[in-house]
Amino acid sequence: MFTGIIQAVGHVAAFNQSASDVRLYVHTGPLDLDDVQLGDSIAVNGVCLTAVELPGDGFKADVSAETLAHTTLGQLDVGGVVNLEKALTLSTRLGGHLVSGHVDGLGVIQDKRTVGRSIQLTVQAPQALARYISRKGSICVDGISLTVNALRDENSACLFELNIVPHTLQETTLAAAQVGQSVNLEVDLVARYLERLLGVDNENKPAPSITEAFLAKHGFL
Repeated sequence: MFTGIIQAVGHVAAFNQSASDVRLYVHTGPLDLDDVQLGDSIAVNGVCLTAVELPGDGFKADVSAETLAHTTLGQLDVGGVVNLEKALTLSTRLGGHLVSGHVDGLGVIQDKRTVGRSIQLTVQAPQALARYISRKGSICVDGISLTVNALRDENSACLFELNIVPHTLQETTLAAAQVGQSVNLEVDLVARYLERLLGVDNENKPAPSITEAFLAKHGFL
């Protein structure tokens, strides 16, 4: 588990293809690796990876064909910058929101504009994720915990707006984000569990009515 609070920006040192998967080598820059052991999880642009080698200046991780196909990791080049976060501990401040490091889909940056000292991004999300995104709710973009400022449907597309404050621009890769760029999206875990609790397993199955008996059955009364 992670919080979506980026701890360092690193870069790709090597991208070694073998059969259908990849051994990724990330230089972690200022990220403190003193407490990291083999087998520990580190999020790279919001993707939970397992450290299989610790050369001293970073870590290596195996990235499966499934992950390459459904995240932006397959689009990385040597030298490309990445957001990094170590897995949280029980004593970690939960400054963002609960993030699993499992990407739900790819978004595309549709617009980028300066608003005061901040940057406003408009991101198009897959329509299948639209029901999990809400105004003032949390969403994880390339591993960064952000708040949805506005949400709209346009030509059957789900568009949401984000305000990126100066500190986030300085401490993450978003300052260099470009229109047309793909980003990893992970929706709020609460929305996922709420859907399951209500018994909605797909878009075509309606949610049951919320009654006093229903709330009592599930421990709310």
